[in-house]
Amino acid sequence: MAKLPEDKLDQLVERWNAVQAQLSSGPDQDVFVKLSKEFAEIDPVVIAINALRDTQQEKADLEAMLSEPDADAEMTELAKGELLDIAPRIEEMENALQIQLLPKDAADEKSVILEVRAGTGGDEAAIFAGDLFRMYQRYADLQGWKTEIVSTSESETGGFREIIANIKGAGAYARMKYESGVHRVQRIPVTESGGRIHTSAATVAVLPEAEDIDIELRMEDIRVDTMRASGAGGQHVNTTDSAVRMTHLPTGIVVTSSEKSQHQNRAKALQVLRTRLYDMERQKADSERAADRKDQVGSGDRSQRIRTYNYPQGRVSDHRINLTLHKLDAIIAGDGLDEMIEALITEHQAAQLAAMDEVA
Repeated sequence: MAKLPEDKLDQLVERWNAVQAQLSSGPDQDVFVKLSKEFAEIDPVVIAINALRDTQQEKADLEAMLSEPDADAEMTELAKGELLDIAPRIEEMENALQIQLLPKDAADEKSVILEVRAGTGGDEAAIFAGDLFRMYQRYADLQGWKTEIVSTSESETGGFREIIANIKGAGAYARMKYESGVHRVQRIPVTESGGRIHTSAATVAVLPEAEDIDIELRMEDIRVDTMRASGAGGQHVNTTDSAVRMTHLPTGIVVTSSEKSQHQNRAKALQVLRTRLYDMERQKADSERAADRKDQVGSGDRSQRIRTYNYPQGRVSDHRINLTLHKLDAIIAGDGLDEMIEALITEHQAAQLAAMDEVA
């Protein structure tokens, strides 16, 4: 692992002190909010730097004690024992700090727009899309995030041909971005009378929610149409023309929102449109860097088959990191998904560290 950049650590500590001083001086509200956000980002890093340096100083003091020619024999033995304990502790702290210093995706702290669509497999694919959406909804609940439905296209046999939702919560994108891609399911469909195992698929797109400052959106570039909502029937269908379809004329991107309130649908459709345009810009920037990037974990490639859910064997396999967990019930319920996401984050961080070592 590359040596920690001491000059960068010094700069972070200096900046931490400067931000603290500025916050104490009583700046105006806009500056205060900006500085508070910066302080929240660097404070845990500086705490880790200070803890590491304190421990390194403790190690130096112990080594100095051992180098004294007239050192007490009993104290020398104690110092040797403490040195044996302190060396792995320093290594662990250095490793953790290396991870904290890794470059962060500017979108990591954002909320997300989640899009789940049925793929190959007909009715079973739509049912699986519904299973995946409920998995993410439950996962969001466990994280304390709020899920708001933007639009749905229900299947006649259950599930969704498409469902789009806004998951609001700080750091949602940092964890959920690894879910973008093709999810495959192997199981006996409820619609299958012969008891044969079928393979179906659904695609998941996780987009960082765009804010007004992220993308310029001109209303003259948008055509807005209102229409009657469609659905599986019964109470799910609105009787008024409340659904909204927005078309972004320069790109051809079409967004619909089909909840009960036309006013809310306009706001939701606009938010999804802004997010898709923001994502388009990010994808363009990513593709320009792709030649230099070896790590594809979390790259957001939605054409990549990323995971298989095998019901007969009760296992879930993530193909990007060759990880199989025999916890299908817990994962599909949302409760066990975090273990898979943690493994993906760890792999992504390891790849980043390896790339930094190569550069060094």
